[in-house]
Amino acid sequence: MDEAVSVNADPDMPSDSEGRSSRWRNWTGFWLLGLCNNFAYVVMLSAAHDILKQQGSHNSTSPTPSTVALDVEGGKGSHYDCSPVSTAAVLLADILPTLLIKFSAPFFIHELPYGFRVLVCVATAIASFLLVSFSSTVWISILGVIFASVSAGLGELSFLSLTVFFSRDVLGGWGSGTGGAGVAGALLYSALTQAGLSPRNTLLIMLVVPVAMVISYFFLLVFPPSFPQWKCREVESVRGGDSQSRRPLLDDTDEEEEREKGAEGVFIMSACEDKVTGPLTFIEKLHIIKGLLRFVVPLGVVYFAEYFINQGLLELLYFPNFYLSHAEQYRWYQTLYQVGVLVSRSSLCCVKFRRIWALSLLQCVNAVLLLLSVYYQFLPSAWLVFVIVLYEGLLGGAAYVNTFYFISKETGDRQREFAMAAASVGDSLGIAISGLTAFPVHRYFCSL
Repeated sequence: MDEAVSVNADPDMPSDSEGRSSRWRNWTGFWLLGLCNNFAYVVMLSAAHDILKQQGSHNSTSPTPSTVALDVEGGKGSHYDCSPVSTAAVLLADILPTLLIKFSAPFFIHELPYGFRVLVCVATAIASFLLVSFSSTVWISILGVIFASVSAGLGELSFLSLTVFFSRDVLGGWGSGTGGAGVAGALLYSALTQAGLSPRNTLLIMLVVPVAMVISYFFLLVFPPSFPQWKCREVESVRGGDSQSRRPLLDDTDEEEEREKGAEGVFIMSACEDKVTGPLTFIEKLHIIKGLLRFVVPLGVVYFAEYFINQGLLELLYFPNFYLSHAEQYRWYQTLYQVGVLVSRSSLCCVKFRRIWALSLLQCVNAVLLLLSVYYQFLPSAWLVFVIVLYEGLLGGAAYVNTFYFISKETGDRQREFAMAAASVGDSLGIAISGLTAFPVHRYFCSL
């Protein structure tokens, strides 16, 4: 048999070909892939304040041009301690390439073998660390951030699709690993720079992470024997193993397949679906995307609210009488946010929460609260902001991991690989919109 068959159609029962050791290796492998894939992305956001501050001063040829800019937009002209350029500039460079990839790649990415995709991710991650480390201008640094975005976007889309070839519990490993990337990236960057290392040397040390991705993918994962590592997938097969426990992703019925409502209110796919083979057509992909909207929209709202906070408001929440400097406060805001993300993205084995819209509502409440606190400055201490940011991370991580778990659970085998890739656009779209929104908000507050 030439085609690779999805094995997560029955997530609760181990397959004959996978023993306990293999399942543990695969879970650990996806955990490390999640960690390595998101690491550069997180580090660039944690370093956003330093990138803009250092490059702005490095580029100064007259006595104090950067100081003049601060005096005009922040500094002496404002009661906010503002950078001349919002950290949202780094956020946009870190997310727009990812968004472009996630919008377009699901329609053609199956033409590229998984092994080749991983090598591209590794190469672009290495390029990002080197460019930002040795850059002499803001624009070279931004180019390095763009390479990090390409690596993270292609990697997330590919590895989420890859999970369909393994038991569904690897989704928990992937989610926990991406949360671990947040903590490891933000905490390691904060700790090394605060210990005295320059941002350049700190980023060079982190070149070990892309190497770890190669090891995790090629040497740790136990692939199914028929997995197409270095060739394109030409045929997609489907099994109906768990059709009676799956709610279909699409609400509208097709003429080719009959559905009937079971006693417990779940839709049961007819047996004829087992015989459907071949690659998905463009029209089928559009129908799948339509069915994904009820997952993608709430996920996008969650990420819009939390990244509007992270890159639009946290830089403005500075407490001058606190024992940490402005740059240190910003770094630890990012670190605590990532701690919350790690905890909630690792919670899939303990609790599952399907109502993503409720998480999006709570995240919007956080955004409004912190926006008002920036304007009225009623929060008494950074400690309270630390708690809010930790809670913010818990909501965001829970939304992410539960979204992809239920998409995997409620999608037919034939559609699952495409659905997992296509749904990954939700968080990136919300992040991109938040970055665009953060620019005028930053300028407004800095002009006060």
